[in-house]
Amino acid sequence: MARIDLDLAHSYVPNPRTDEDYALLPLQFTFEDGGAYALLGPSGCGKTTLLNCISGLLRPSHGTIAFDGRDVTVATPQARNIAQVFQFPVIYDTMTVGENLAFPLRNRGVPEAQVRERVGRVAEMLDLSATLDRRASGLAADAKQKISLGRGLVRQDVSAILFDEPLTVIDPQLKWQLRRKLKEIHHEFRLTLIYVTHDQTEALTFADQVVVMSRGKAVQVGPADALFERPAHTFVGHFIGSPGMNFLTGQWRDGAIELAGRRYMPELSPSVEAALREAGSFRIGVRPEYLRLAPESDAQAVPVRVERAQDIGTYWLLTGGVQEAGALAGTLRARLGIEAADLRLGDTAWLSVFNRHTCYYVNEELVP
Repeated sequence: MARIDLDLAHSYVPNPRTDEDYALLPLQFTFEDGGAYALLGPSGCGKTTLLNCISGLLRPSHGTIAFDGRDVTVATPQARNIAQVFQFPVIYDTMTVGENLAFPLRNRGVPEAQVRERVGRVAEMLDLSATLDRRASGLAADAKQKISLGRGLVRQDVSAILFDEPLTVIDPQLKWQLRRKLKEIHHEFRLTLIYVTHDQTEALTFADQVVVMSRGKAVQVGPADALFERPAHTFVGHFIGSPGMNFLTGQWRDGAIELAGRRYMPELSPSVEAALREAGSFRIGVRPEYLRLAPESDAQAVPVRVERAQDIGTYWLLTGGVQEAGALAGTLRARLGIEAADLRLGDTAWLSVFNRHTCYYVNEELVP
């Protein structure tokens, strides 16, 4: 395995002049040896471009890539000793499952005894043991993709294993099992794994560190709890979570937060208070999970006009509009308990927006 150091940017446009010309904005980042990482973001945000730069399929237009301190910016994928698993199966249909798994090892002259031992171990982990002697051409797409995963995992000498949305063709139930398997394999072998996905569930359950990307930029890197509790950017708050974080616009006036025509004085650290005072206008972010129904007398509660109360089974999802001078000033979604069952369309509900989980954003970035 290898430590991978990136200091790069990439544009498909000659002589780029603006940020919009870049598929990858300038990025400095290190993938530590033995770490499990996910590149998470919507389609077109630069995830696959970054992965292809790491693998050597694409040379970055600016900057360098180093493996264990060795500059590999112009090196081929073979010279970088990378294993890559793609979105769709890449296998030999004329070979058996076992022969497919063994091919990367035999191609490198690994002794046959080691080949059999390694193939058997990986096949057992991916539940392929019963099909080792079957020809791959007769298997379903999800079974073929499991073989592709196995071909990527079977080698022990690689610098890193790269996954480009490898579970796209996998049945939803099998996806859950394979994510768990990959996690187990990482813990056992301590491989350096980099996993591209647009699915937050895949990223947060697989990776120790998630790189959240938007428009060619890495907007936050961290573990799942940090991305959920303290999104560093409003994009992260919106993208992570189901539903995503609620955002309302507030102003600082006369020593208090003004929101939808009402004044609030929540407990703020001196640094946050100073930042909000200086900004004047800012955004208030709070997760649906951290909103609670409150009495009208609660000084930290915001009134909303109930637009919908849905019974999801394990919780109720309340959607309410924040009103200001008779106009809609924002929308709040709250995950509530059975107490929401009594709410009706048009009712006024009071939600405790200001609490220890509330985040504040100036220019879309978290106020620390």
